Amino acid sequence: MSVVDRVYANALFEAALERGRIATVREQLQQVVEAEAQVPELRELLRNPQLDPRARAAAIGDVLGDADELLRNFLLVLADKGRTGQLEEIARELERLVAEHEGIVHAELTTAVELSDEEAQALLRRIEEASGRKVEATRSVDPGLIGGIVLQVGSHRLDASVRGRLERLRRQLVTA
Repeated sequence: MSVVDRVYANALFEAALERGRIATVREQLQQVVEAEAQVPELRELLRNPQLDPRARAAAIGDVLGDADELLRNFLLVLADKGRTGQLEEIARELERLVAEHEGIVHAELTTAVELSDEEAQALLRRIEEASGRKVEATRSVDPGLIGGIVLQVGSHRLDASVRGRLERLRRQLVTA
């Protein structure tokens, strides 16, 4: 993610926060990103650098006629600056800013076996209690862990897997 993506996402976040429209802007931006992924013509409209910025802006205005005014104006600014091709990255950064504002931590939970929804929720509740923040997690299974879990939150990694323990033991034996 580039610095420019962060600057645009932060500007949109601050404007939406100031006007009390974070939820609306967030939802509609996500809809635009999803539509871009599903509609090749829209993707071409947003990403083709050879398209005249004024024509792009006019098309965006037509397509988003009933969208939130703040979001529509934001997308028009992106079109004017030739940055509509970065919309997906900007939306991802906006999601991160909103989550941070709401005190939500995004985590990746990897287990050796598939957890039931109840088991996963119980584990996430324990993490929430320990961190004091709401946790949203993506889950995956890696049988190579043998047992246990690996939890990744941002740049922090907690490896409580059997494979991790065996690897740490191996390193201790090699250095001893």
